[in-house]
Amino acid sequence: MRLIIAATTNKDKVKEFEEILGGKVLPMSAIGFAEDVEETGTTFVDNALIKAKAVAIYIAKNCPEYAEAAVLADDSGLEIDYYNGEPGIYSHRWLGDRTYYQAMSDVLADMQDVPDEKRGARFVCAMAVVSPSGSFADQTVRETVEGIVGHEIVGENGFGYDPFFYVPELGCTTAQLSSMDKHKISHRGKALRAMVEKVKQL
Repeated sequence: MRLIIAATTNKDKVKEFEEILGGKVLPMSAIGFAEDVEETGTTFVDNALIKAKAVAIYIAKNCPEYAEAAVLADDSGLEIDYYNGEPGIYSHRWLGDRTYYQAMSDVLADMQDVPDEKRGARFVCAMAVVSPSGSFADQTVRETVEGIVGHEIVGENGFGYDPFFYVPELGCTTAQLSSMDKHKISHRGKALRAMVEKVKQL
């Protein structure tokens, strides 16, 4: 498998990439990339491509030893039907000065009387893989996992909004799943596996 360089500073994401791919993934900081890439896209796929291309261009100019690596970026977030799909691509910025726990608590308070059939939500993950050397064309995938906004914050695993994202078919939140079980059903796990199949065909 090609060396993978992740266009992210999120250590939790890099850890998930490694667990799902079963190999070493270098964060962009390992190659000296420290820019704050502005996500100006209007979709998850747009933003994933923006991040991957920025790191790929940096490698092509500054790190020829990594020219044959594959730069992997993802853009992911939570869509809540009650909020007409928000926060969507603004899932992190939606926090403002709040912690994830505070944001989830605010949502639960706001939705306390909303029935389950109107609590629909999904995690979305778009991924892009770009070649610094241009040896293959840009690749993108988009995957989701469906659930609802639960009625409480529960679970110690995962990160972000996992503790209140309830999957009815499993009877638990994604934060209550082991890493292995979460990767089987998660938006990021699905997207990575789909991307691996695409890259294998190159």
